[in-house]
Amino acid sequence: MSYVIEGRTGAWEIVVGLEVHAQVISNAKLFSGASAAYGGEPNTHVSLIDAGFPGMLPVLNHECVAQAVRTGLGLNATIHLESRFDRKNYFYADLPQGYQISQFAHPIVGEGKVLIDLADGGQREIGITRLHLEQDAGKSMHDQDPTRSFIDLNRAGVALMEIVSEPDIRSPEEAGAYLRKLRQILRYIGTCDGNMEEGSMRADVNVSVRKAGEAYRTRCEIKNVNSIRFVMQAIEVEAARQVEIWESGGVVDQETRLFDSARGETRSLRTKEDAHDYRYFPDPDLLPLVISRDWVEALKAALPELPEAKRLRLEAEYGVSRYESGVLTAEQAVADFYEEVAKASDPKLAVNWMLGDFFAALNRTGKSIDESPVSAAGLSELLALIKDATINGKIAKDVLEAMVETGESAAEIVERKGLRQVTDTGAIEGAIRDILAANADKVAEYKSGKEKLFGFFVGQTMKAMKGKGNPAMVNDLLARLLAE
Repeated sequence: MSYVIEGRTGAWEIVVGLEVHAQVISNAKLFSGASAAYGGEPNTHVSLIDAGFPGMLPVLNHECVAQAVRTGLGLNATIHLESRFDRKNYFYADLPQGYQISQFAHPIVGEGKVLIDLADGGQREIGITRLHLEQDAGKSMHDQDPTRSFIDLNRAGVALMEIVSEPDIRSPEEAGAYLRKLRQILRYIGTCDGNMEEGSMRADVNVSVRKAGEAYRTRCEIKNVNSIRFVMQAIEVEAARQVEIWESGGVVDQETRLFDSARGETRSLRTKEDAHDYRYFPDPDLLPLVISRDWVEALKAALPELPEAKRLRLEAEYGVSRYESGVLTAEQAVADFYEEVAKASDPKLAVNWMLGDFFAALNRTGKSIDESPVSAAGLSELLALIKDATINGKIAKDVLEAMVETGESAAEIVERKGLRQVTDTGAIEGAIRDILAANADKVAEYKSGKEKLFGFFVGQTMKAMKGKGNPAMVNDLLARLLAE
């Protein structure tokens, strides 16, 4: 469903296309052997090629090409067996060569698609125009000195995949869903870590507005937005700005803008360039890139299970709901953890505990699933104790808390604290009779029709037994004794 802006002249539809720059996971840069690792002292991960020294020839990194192909396969896209690198000419202080080696007319990956999840539970397909490889620029630092700017070339030459969507996105929420799904796919495949805070994934956001049924109007590009939340905010702000211009009788200029998240506004950066402004031409130092169909098929065969396929399989094999499968597959590590627990215990019990108390414990301790103080085997053991009635659900919550704090196993905690569930019929019946005798007035009220008091008797019995009574047995025996 489209996101509609109500203006003075009626409803306006938002049209959005995203250009996502995803940093390739590789040891070395795209055309040099310098380290592609994030961080490091300024200008320590730099080769002569990255620094733009005359006569230095680029050598294409085979692994970066493989990563681009893997990503294309993950996006259900066409893989071009022949592609080409071009020089994109423009000046930035942190672009030492004076041009960027990129792909323009002949990218390595062509049309594909991403299936996004909508808030109403439905799904929608967003088209991919292309994915191409290019090298990143360096970084200008303006906060190191009051009068001078400094250049760090550690990032210069690092491989980027630019993933360009079709203008199929119709709301800020759809843009957020698209970015989350794209990042999820990249992480599953292992081609980009998707860390927007570190700049390894960032988006250029193309926004225009139109009346229903109209052709596309002029778009503006918002550069280098580095969080999903800011992308959504930028779309909303920029669309409102454009509606105001059109309704005031003005014309939206095609330009590049910046999003100021503190002020909640976009500001003009420069007139939007077209392809001819960059004077693209084939890089004379690089031959056309030719790959074989057999190599592509080998990469495809080695791909891990992708999020959507994993989600459908979890629903089919373990009976989890659509919502539950979405949460479980958001991160591959979570899905793997769940499957290990589900295989060793009851799948439904496993998903209820993971999405409830287990995730709550991780959030409280600030731990990721990889850092969890309770292993999958440990959680399976706890659920087994519930399943065989060694402990009940209420006690299990306390045991989990102790597991998180101490690192002990569930069995050790249960034995040390004497938490085994009481299943002795005589002991439970004795406790119930004591409660009923002490509350004869409430027993009379219950028998006269005030049946809600049943919960009171259950609570008092469990309290008397320090939570160790088997809930099902307590309920059954209580009902029988009250009926006498």
